Amino acid sequence: MMHCNAEIRVARFPFPLHVQLASKTLVAVVLLTMASSLLLVEPARANAAARPNIVLIMADDMGYSDIGCYGGEVHTPTLDRLAQNGLRFTQFYNTGRCCPTRASLMTGLYPHQAGVGWMMSDNGHDGYRGDLNQQCVTIAEVLGAAGYGAYMSGKWHITRHTKPEGPKHNWPRQRGFDGFYGTITGAGSFYDPATLTRENSQIVPDEENYYYTDAISNNAIRFIDKHRQSRPDDPFFLYVAYTAPHWPMHALPEDIERYDGRYDSGWDAIRSERYLRMLKMGLIEREWGLTKRDRQVSSWRDEKDKAWHIRRMEVYAAMIDRMDQGIGRIVKKLSDEQLTENTLILFLADNGGCAEEYGSRGAVRPSPEQRAKLKPIKPTELQAAMQPPTTRSGSAVKTGKGVMPGPADTYIAYGKPWANVSNTPFRFYKHWVHEGGISSPLIVHWPKQVKRAGEFESQAGHLIDIMATCVDVAGAEYPKNRNGKRIKPMEGVSLVPAFAGEDLGRKAIYWEHEGNRAVRVGKWKLVAAGEKGKWELYDLEKDRTERFNLAMEQPERTDEMAKFWEAYAKRANVFPLRPYARRRKK
Repeated sequence: MMHCNAEIRVARFPFPLHVQLASKTLVAVVLLTMASSLLLVEPARANAAARPNIVLIMADDMGYSDIGCYGGEVHTPTLDRLAQNGLRFTQFYNTGRCCPTRASLMTGLYPHQAGVGWMMSDNGHDGYRGDLNQQCVTIAEVLGAAGYGAYMSGKWHITRHTKPEGPKHNWPRQRGFDGFYGTITGAGSFYDPATLTRENSQIVPDEENYYYTDAISNNAIRFIDKHRQSRPDDPFFLYVAYTAPHWPMHALPEDIERYDGRYDSGWDAIRSERYLRMLKMGLIEREWGLTKRDRQVSSWRDEKDKAWHIRRMEVYAAMIDRMDQGIGRIVKKLSDEQLTENTLILFLADNGGCAEEYGSRGAVRPSPEQRAKLKPIKPTELQAAMQPPTTRSGSAVKTGKGVMPGPADTYIAYGKPWANVSNTPFRFYKHWVHEGGISSPLIVHWPKQVKRAGEFESQAGHLIDIMATCVDVAGAEYPKNRNGKRIKPMEGVSLVPAFAGEDLGRKAIYWEHEGNRAVRVGKWKLVAAGEKGKWELYDLEKDRTERFNLAMEQPERTDEMAKFWEAYAKRANVFPLRPYARRRKK
C-alpha cells in the first residue's frame, strides 16, 4: 500500500493497485529514466482519460441511521441505489462538528492542524484560528495541479472572513476551485441563505420559489456542463456540500406531505424499528445492543406536544428526501454524459444527529409588538444574518415551542429526541466524540474499480482519508511546499485497498472537539466527554454502542492509549484545550 506521507506519487490507474517503490533511491532512478519509459508518466497529466472524475457529496447534521441504506425509513432511492451498486463503510468517522469536519475533509489533516479546531473565531492559538492556514492544501489545489477541473456547490464554512468586501484569501476560488456557488458561512435559511455567493461575489437568490437544496443540486449540474464544454479531455473534482438537514427545519410542502403520518408512532417506536432493520441488514451486531433512550428525553407515551414533535421530524425527513432527489439529478447527469463508469462518488455526513434545540424553546418570538417594528429585507439587499428577521415578503421569522416548521417564516430545530433516533443505535450527538457524534455513512460508488456491489466494509476510516484517496486515484502529487510555505504531510491513508477488500494498514485515529477526546487503535477506543471527563475504554468489536466501560478493568491499556492521545494532541496543535472558553472567562 502506498503510504499517506509518500513524497512522490505515481499514477495508479490503470496500473495495478499496489505498486510500491522500494526506496527513495529507486524513485530517483525511475525519475531520471522516465522520459524513455512507457510505464510511468508525469503525475500531473497521468493518463487523463483513465483517471476518474470524483464527486464528493456531504450532508449536514445527518445521523448515521437516517438514510434507507443505513437502516432509516427516510425515502432515499438514489443513495440506496448507489449503495446497492457500491460499497458501504460501517465504521467511517467525521470530527463531530461542521467546521472542523470541513477543514479536515478538504485538507487531509486533523482540524487543529488546518487551523480550525473549533468554530469561526480566532482564539489566539494556531489550532483555533477559525480560518484555514497556509500550511495546508485543499483537495482542489492538489487535484488542480494534476490537471483536474475543480468545482464546488454548497456550504464552505472554513473561514471567519465572510463579508462581501473581504478578505477572501480562504474563499473557495482562492483555495483551488475553478467555480463556486454556495454559502461562505454555516447555517442559514433555505429560502434566503446568509452569505450566498457565486464565484467571489455575494448575491441574492436569483430564482422564483428559491430553495437552497435545489440550488446546490442545480449548480452542481451546471458545473459538470461547464467542465464538459470547456475541458472535455480533463477529469473533474466536484464537491457538493448540502446544508440539509441542518436546522432550520425548512422543506417544501410536497416533500413534507410525503411523510404525513409516518412519525405518528413517536421516537421510541421509530428508534426500535431502525434498530431491528439495521440488525436484519447486517449493519450492526446483535451483541452491541441498543443504547437506552437519552435520560433527558421523555418517553413518547408521556409527551404532551405530540403534533409539534411529529411535524418537526416530518420536515427533517423531507429535507433529506429533497437532498436525495438532487443527488439523483446529479447522478442522472453523469449517466447522460456517459461518465458513470469511471466516476468515483463518495457520500458522507459532517457529524452525527444534532441535539441542539435552536429556536425550539420558550414562547413564540417575535411578539406582535416586535413584529410591527420589523422592516422587510429589500429584494436586492444582501442577506448576511444566519436567522433573517423577516422574509423578503415581510413576514416575521418566528421561533419558539409550538411553531410548526417548514415555511420560510419559521426557524427551529428538530431537537434532541429525534437526534437520539438519528444516531441509532449509538449514544451522544454532534459535538461529542462518542460513536453517536462521529459515526457517518460512507457510500463509495465507482463501477470501474469497486466490484463489491452491495457489500459492507468494516475497517475504520476517517475524513483525513478522503484527501489521500483522491491523491491516489488521481495520480496526483501531494506537495511539500506551497507559495513558499511548508505544507504539513497528509495524516490519512488511501481507502483504495479497502475497495478491493484489502487491509488499510491503519494505526490509529484521533479526535478532539470542545474538550471531548478520543483515540481508536484497532478495536479499542478511549474516549472522554468534556475536558474534565474521565477516560472510558471500549472494545468496539464487542461493544460499539459503548455500553461497557473497561477502563477500570484494563488500567494499563487505558494509560497507554491516553499517552497516544497526548502525543497526538501535542503535535497536532490541540493544546490548549478549549481556549475559546478560557478567553470568555477573562
